[in-house]
Amino acid sequence: MLLSRADGNSSVTVIGSAPPPQSSQLSNDAPQALFVCQITNDELASSAFGRPRNTDRIKDGDSTYTLTDARPVFDGQDVAGWTLIAEGGEITA
Repeated sequence: MLLSRADGNSSVTVIGSAPPPQSSQLSNDAPQALFVCQITNDELASSAFGRPRNTDRIKDGDSTYTLTDARPVFDGQDVAGWTLIAEGGEITA
């Protein structure tokens, strides 16, 4: 997955996991569903990207989503990853 700022000036490749879309979400006339994924914090911590923000973009395969929320996932007091909530899903092949 590729996480980038809305202005496209900064991006970082991240390791993440997202459940596959439900069959009802694959229909062309179905409304766009929320995209939820979890990413590790390792790549963010070793780059100058910083924490995920609203309006950042997440590219998963051929689809690009716009973040609406990012919640830290803790391991004790350390941030181990992020739960990203996004919408959209524009095909950008």
